[in-house]
Amino acid sequence: MVYRECPHAGCPQPTLRLAGVSKSFFGVKALNHVGLRLFPGEVHALMGQNGAGKSTLIKVLTGVYPADAGEMSLGGQPIAPASPQDAQALGISTVYQEVNLCPNLSVAENIFAGRYPRKGAAGAWRIDWALMNAQASEWLAKLNLRIDVTRRLDSYAVAVQQMVAIARALSVQAKVLILDEPTSSLDEDEVARLFDVLRRLRGEGMAILFVTHFLEQVYAISDRITVLRNGELVGEYPAPALSPSMLITAMIGRELERQGEVAPKVAASESATPLLRAQGLAQRGQLQPIDLSLHAGEVVGLGGLLGSGRTELARLLFGLTSHDQGELKIDGRAVSFKSPADAVKHGLGLCPEERKTDGIVAELSVRENIALALQARHGLARFLSREQQAELAERFVKELGIKTASIDTPIGLLSGGNQQKAMLARWLATEPRLLILDEPTRGIDVAAKQEIMEKILRLAEGGMAVLFISSEMSEVVRVSHRIAVLRDRRKVGELPAGSSEQAVYHLIAADA
Repeated sequence: MVYRECPHAGCPQPTLRLAGVSKSFFGVKALNHVGLRLFPGEVHALMGQNGAGKSTLIKVLTGVYPADAGEMSLGGQPIAPASPQDAQALGISTVYQEVNLCPNLSVAENIFAGRYPRKGAAGAWRIDWALMNAQASEWLAKLNLRIDVTRRLDSYAVAVQQMVAIARALSVQAKVLILDEPTSSLDEDEVARLFDVLRRLRGEGMAILFVTHFLEQVYAISDRITVLRNGELVGEYPAPALSPSMLITAMIGRELERQGEVAPKVAASESATPLLRAQGLAQRGQLQPIDLSLHAGEVVGLGGLLGSGRTELARLLFGLTSHDQGELKIDGRAVSFKSPADAVKHGLGLCPEERKTDGIVAELSVRENIALALQARHGLARFLSREQQAELAERFVKELGIKTASIDTPIGLLSGGNQQKAMLARWLATEPRLLILDEPTRGIDVAAKQEIMEKILRLAEGGMAVLFISSEMSEVVRVSHRIAVLRDRRKVGELPAGSSEQAVYHLIAADA
């Protein structure tokens, strides 16, 4: 259902309208003739998988990128914002996932940064602190928030900081409010309070664009939904007319078929006691209580859409973040990881989702990158010699087929697939009992994907436990002995070996 312009007189005029907007980067189209309409007094959800074009569309709309083609209008008047400041002056305000305010300034200073009320004669003016604090309090009161605005922003919780960001956005007399993943760090009560605010703003005629990956939140707050896929507009839909399964179909580009029989895989050999067991493991604002177990020789896949909590669970299990509820056991004994170093000592390894920022050290050689985790495990007292590092690197370069001119080549010069293999080698060098792989095949070619998938299966056959995370559901169902399905930061069920992609998507969509 791609929208059509209303042919009747008296139809409401969109507050914001985009038509035929295109944007390319180095010859690759990130947006291809995309349209969007925001009406006054509505919350409009913008949905799509990673890479669908949502962020690019917002950046074009807010003047970060110029559009290559297309038209934009606000209140019926053509616009072409040249910068975020320009867009804000036009009445388009954006609140991002990460609160982009100044934590060392007061709440009031953050709301009026760059627009401080002044008093005094020209050339000798000074900030009118009393007026600024009073006006800041008034804006926050409109959001049902009454706090001391003279306190530093970082003295308040993230939920309060989000409200301050919204107050700043509204204080510039915004006509359009864009919320980019505003609930990613909020718990359920905080989300409910935010939604109360959005409903009131909607009632006052505000046009709100709401970007999220949480299906339940889409249906709790949205009036209409626009779906993008691969940089193109799939359609614009009234929210009540689009079921969760229809929404997922629109996002992934294929129908959810009826769940059929698939030949089951050979079950992994399971010991009586799981290698790892999480019971009610949770982190406030990040993950609802989850039960999960992994046995030696088993690949457990995490199925779920982007934002479902997969990476949050991986980070929690590896000690990158701390749980504040539940219990984690290794070999039946309760453990508490204060850092990744504790996890490594217990035999865990993690290949992170963001290879370039959290994985490789681009300036170091292939040899040094492969040796990093083992060196960290040994500590400085048992320093690996250059010869030991070289022997280790040569072995894994040969075993994993890493294509490099030399083990001393900077890893940043390798292809994405070979960088990923080197990250896998880094953790295999520590001989882990459990390996957590977060998007190990993202951004690499088909041949490299095939090699990594086969390696995962061989590792399991050798007795290693593997927690496998991928946005490619076909990969998850192919290698997993069990699939734990997540949605909106909670586990909604498990599926056995041999389950289809459609079965996973049906479980994600069920009762959303």
